[in-house]
Amino acid sequence: MQLVVARIGRAHGIKGEVTVEVRTDEPELRLAPGAVLATDPASTGPLTIETGRVHSGRLLLRFEGVRDRNAAEALRNTLLIADVDPDERPEEPDEYYDHQLMDLDVVLADGTEVGRITEISHLPSQDLFVVERPDGSEVMIPFVEEIVTDIDLDEQKAIITPPPGLIDDRAEVASSRDAADSKEAAGSKDAGDQG
Repeated sequence: MQLVVARIGRAHGIKGEVTVEVRTDEPELRLAPGAVLATDPASTGPLTIETGRVHSGRLLLRFEGVRDRNAAEALRNTLLIADVDPDERPEEPDEYYDHQLMDLDVVLADGTEVGRITEISHLPSQDLFVVERPDGSEVMIPFVEEIVTDIDLDEQKAIITPPPGLIDDRAEVASSRDAADSKEAAGSKDAGDQG
C-alpha cells in the first residue's frame, strides 16, 4: 500500500536542501536517510533521502543527486510516497494509521448506525473523523478516548459514545431549574441595562 508521507516545500539554502510538510506520525521511520520514496508527479522520482535534520522546527531533507538550490526548487510541491505493509500497525496499541480508519462504520454502543468515516482531519488540538451519515450529510467526531470508545479493525467498526448534541440537534438541558435560573439572570441583566 502506498501512503503520502510528506510534501516538498521550498528550497532551503544553496546546497539542495528542501523543507518538507510532514504527513506521517512516524517521520523518523518514513523519512530517514536511505529511504527510497516514490513521488507524485512520478517523473520527479523516485527520490532517495541522503540527509535529514530539523532547523527552526522544520524538517529539512536533502536527496541524492540534488546538489543546488535550482534542483531543490524544481521539486517543490512534489508528494513523497512510501510503500507500507497494509497489515503494519503503529508501535502504540491505541494508535492507528489513517488508512486503517478510513471507511470504518461508526456505530453507537447499542449498535445504532451513525455513518462511515470518509476522512480524518488532523488539527493542532485533536484529530477529527469526518463521518458521512446515511442521508448524505456529514458530522465531525473528535477522535478522543471519551467519545471514540473502541476501534475494532476486525469488525471494521468505530464505536462511539457521543455527548448530547454531537451527532443530533437535540442537546440536553442539564435541568429545568438551570434553564429557569439562566432566564432570570438574563432578565435581571436586561433590567439593569435599562437604568
